[in-house]
Amino acid sequence: MAYQQMAYVYDKLMRDAPYDAWIDFTIDAIQKSGKQVKVIADLGCGTGEITIKLAERDYVMTGVDYSSDMLAYAEHKASGRDVSIQWLHQDLKELEGLTNLDAAISFCDVMNYITTEDDIKEVFVRVAKALKAGGLFLFDVHALKHIENNYVNQTFADVTDDTSYIWFCSGGDEPGEMFHELTFFSLEGDHYARFDEYHHQRTYSVNFYKKLLEAAGFGKINIYADFSLKEHNINEQSERIFFIAEKRS
Repeated sequence: MAYQQMAYVYDKLMRDAPYDAWIDFTIDAIQKSGKQVKVIADLGCGTGEITIKLAERDYVMTGVDYSSDMLAYAEHKASGRDVSIQWLHQDLKELEGLTNLDAAISFCDVMNYITTEDDIKEVFVRVAKALKAGGLFLFDVHALKHIENNYVNQTFADVTDDTSYIWFCSGGDEPGEMFHELTFFSLEGDHYARFDEYHHQRTYSVNFYKKLLEAAGFGKINIYADFSLKEHNINEQSERIFFIAEKRS
């Protein structure tokens, strides 16, 4: 997921993203687990908003992302907010160098950018290796029905004084697959600069992810929807599916 130039306008475009809901979900899930969690890796951290917010809550954070532009911006933000975070420039499919983590998180569609079964398997195995026994892996994905009903063949747009975008979403050949064509206009001095992004995502069924988690060495897999830790709350209207898995001893 290389966001390229979008790194510089990403925070503006994500100004309404539910970052506090991700933070609350993470902390509530940790408390519910009863585990002592201090050291966390944020996988696919982007511009580091979740990473920084958790560091401000006194967690020891590492942010990992494939985009060097995103990481540079994240590091700049972290220094301005006076928190110390380790930043790693890595593809999650090649994740290495992290060991004995208490937890790993990966939110805001990151896992939907891992589009093939083999690659998801590889990511899950590498995450398991980075966690200590009993460590937690928390991530979310789009619900299949949500993609079919609210994304595929839709057009989205947003216009502000300094940043605007047009976003076309089309379906792929496989269930849960979608392609995003995005055109951005960002104010630079006295003119607007245009740049384009092309993104590919795919989501799978709940049972698919659960099967691959178990094969990678995870157990006690709990599955929720839409930022709630309420049991059995997944339904046809669910938009975002959350997984909390524990690495087996």
